[in-house]
Amino acid sequence: MTRTIAPRGATHGVARVRTLLLLFLAVAGVLLAGAAPASAHAALTGSDPMQGTVVDKAPTQVSLTFSEQVALSDNALQVLDPKGQRVDTGKATSTSGTTYAVQLHSGLPDGTFTVTYQVVSADSHPVSGAFTFSIGAPSQTSVAVSGQAAGGGFVGVLYDAGRYISYAGFILLVGGAAFVLACWQRGAGVRPVQRLVVSGWLALTGATLALLLLRGSYVGSGKVGDIFDLSLLGQVLQTKAGAALVSRLLLLAAGALFIAVLFGAYVKRDEAAASEAEAADSEADAAEDAATEKKDLTFGLAIGGAVVAAGLAATWAMAEHASTGIQTGLAMPVDVLHLLAVALWLGGLSTLLVALFRAPADAQIDASAVRRFSRVAFSSVIALVATGSYQAWRQVGSWSALTDTAYGQLLLVKIGLVTVLVGIAWISRRWTGQLSEVPAPEAVAAAVVEQRAKTRTKVAAGSGDSRRAAQLARQRAAVATARDKRLRDSDPLRSGLRRSVLAEAGVAVVLLAITTVLTSTEPGRTEEDAKAATSSSSSQQSGPLSLKIPFDTGAEDGEGTVEVTLDPARVGGNEMHVFVVRPNGKAFDVPEVKVAFTLEAKDIGPLPVTPDRIATGHWTASGVQIPLAGDWKVEVTVRTSDIDQVTVDKNAKIG
Repeated sequence: MTRTIAPRGATHGVARVRTLLLLFLAVAGVLLAGAAPASAHAALTGSDPMQGTVVDKAPTQVSLTFSEQVALSDNALQVLDPKGQRVDTGKATSTSGTTYAVQLHSGLPDGTFTVTYQVVSADSHPVSGAFTFSIGAPSQTSVAVSGQAAGGGFVGVLYDAGRYISYAGFILLVGGAAFVLACWQRGAGVRPVQRLVVSGWLALTGATLALLLLRGSYVGSGKVGDIFDLSLLGQVLQTKAGAALVSRLLLLAAGALFIAVLFGAYVKRDEAAASEAEAADSEADAAEDAATEKKDLTFGLAIGGAVVAAGLAATWAMAEHASTGIQTGLAMPVDVLHLLAVALWLGGLSTLLVALFRAPADAQIDASAVRRFSRVAFSSVIALVATGSYQAWRQVGSWSALTDTAYGQLLLVKIGLVTVLVGIAWISRRWTGQLSEVPAPEAVAAAVVEQRAKTRTKVAAGSGDSRRAAQLARQRAAVATARDKRLRDSDPLRSGLRRSVLAEAGVAVVLLAITTVLTSTEPGRTEEDAKAATSSSSSQQSGPLSLKIPFDTGAEDGEGTVEVTLDPARVGGNEMHVFVVRPNGKAFDVPEVKVAFTLEAKDIGPLPVTPDRIATGHWTASGVQIPLAGDWKVEVTVRTSDIDQVTVDKNAKIG
């Protein structure tokens, strides 16, 4: 007798599969809707002029430095004056490595200028932002920068959904086909299995076409109306991401041919081989020839399918995380192996779930097929651990990044889910080892065929009345379906395996959602490098503040220069020194000096400070509190006699 798996409780099988599908959609919706816009995988690490600074004279260009190379469009970098008019000369260019610059017009007036940037990182994700700097002194600006980041909004949600569906389609297509060829070749003729694999192909193809259309708007304006802009589509086709999507479509055309052979010629060859063997009355030569032909076709399908599957996986590796950063030559093939291992495991698991709950009674899956899949799944898990460990080291880089960055925290969740999944799989393996003997599929099939033949005979006998015959046919079909289910429910020992496989599939759905979110999250190593670079730039910028302001009280011997220093010039307590010197540079001993700080943008101040005189021309004050970072106006009042005094001011970025 052949060991088979005959699902118990199959009357509830369809409901359970539908429940799993609802869980799939719910988790996808929550994660995709709750996720922020795709995080930038290239971060702005520096600029010249630096953010928030006040420069004495107008620069000839504005340059931006990112944590990795980026792709620039015609309007990637823009510089706007206080009235919102562009003052740059045109397209930005790369000056060196990861630094990009745009030239400015000459003769720019004093005031606050806004720099906006929208670029695409090396791993295909959009990056946008804005900052200001001032010439001479800060001023009011009419520029209103949109708060929506690149890759956000409704188009961003659609794009994220497309990416999720494409991953799911890849897993069902590759994993389902591999399950049939490597574990359960009889499954090629089972309709529910065919529908699963074809659904994977359709989902991946449809999602790829959608991503290709959405790409231009996703990395650009984010407007729904730009989705069908053919000029944007033309630009997308010239990018690395566009080339990857087009390559995926070409490979899917080859995948369609593979599916046609697998579920067409391959199934017919299997049926023909069985007929030939039966007609030859078990002649050894006929059986051997049929087995050889099927083996050759299986080998050809396996080679062709492996090439197509590896090519599809490579379309992700060539355009996302693996294509940038350190060790790209090793990271890309490792990423291909990782994706293939995921597909073999989770796609095979999905096919097993369908076989357990939806396969007809005359096509029951046998225990040997489940054991073969168990070995494939075990090998896939080993490959996942090896490739995943390398990817984690490459993308995270440090223990602090594992716990302190969004990428690291999501990775920890993924590791936990994989651990749970492996535990459930181990339980499934134990159930598989305890499978009992039940009637062979051939016996069940014979019973089903016999019953269906009786039904057809009865329908034919009653065909005189067409309406009555149709009604009888429907009733008898329902009875036949119920009988099929009872036949499939003949082994109560299989319920444990079905429950564990269903639990595996549920965890796998959540795992896939986490993986999709991970691919749109800035890697921990990149985030920490960007923070370090930004901190370094900030520390260079926010050293002790020194302002030199000339004054003239209008009286005789009333001219000089006052210098105010603030250390460390940050929010909180600061040490302030005031030096007053004559035009010849010698210390100027004046009766009184007062200082006030005003943050006009927040309507704070003036905050008065009266320093203490400690030497000729030198005053100091400790614990000068700056409550907020911003562009502060520093006012200094100098009194050179009982009646002669003047107040001078200058703006400075503090904090």
